[in-house]
Amino acid sequence: MKAQIRKIAVFVEELRQEMGREVTPPTRKVAAVAVIRNPFAGRYVEDLTDLIDIGAELGDLLGRRCVDALGIEPSAVESYGKAAMVGENGELEHAAAILHPALGKPLRAAVEKGAALVPSSKKRGGPGQTLDIPLGHKDAAYVRSHFDGMDIRLADSPRAGEIMVAVALTDSGRPLPRIGGLTVQEIEGKDGLR
Repeated sequence: MKAQIRKIAVFVEELRQEMGREVTPPTRKVAAVAVIRNPFAGRYVEDLTDLIDIGAELGDLLGRRCVDALGIEPSAVESYGKAAMVGENGELEHAAAILHPALGKPLRAAVEKGAALVPSSKKRGGPGQTLDIPLGHKDAAYVRSHFDGMDIRLADSPRAGEIMVAVALTDSGRPLPRIGGLTVQEIEGKDGLR
């Protein structure tokens, strides 16, 4: 593995009540996070292929960790998203390279399909800063009930020469959705939109 991983963390969130109403079944989100050494910290490098390759490794590793944490079949995953935060000695382009579509291919394999683009966010930050991971339905971007997000943070990450990389998955949409749009039952899953 090209990635030099200092730490992996997995967060599982289960929501059972919303606005005094029971959520049945509970909605669940999971994020798997890897904190890695940034091989290009503190210097400009033209060719970021090594980070793209690392992203592919992490798409597989973190995707599988998330599916395992949810305890469901890969095909039962409904939403996904990805995010990266570079430490102060990195640049946003390092986060972009990690989150390159090369990360998406093994992530899609881990969740058995994924016709829609994987929503992503990139930022620079330091230890304890919140990383926002956007979420969207894995097969149809127009499913509004699945526009969501998950926030995670690690007290000691990312350090100046590190990158914090996260993948998030859900087993459902938001609790009690009611703003219309394409429903899960109407998904065709062919173009990534509908």
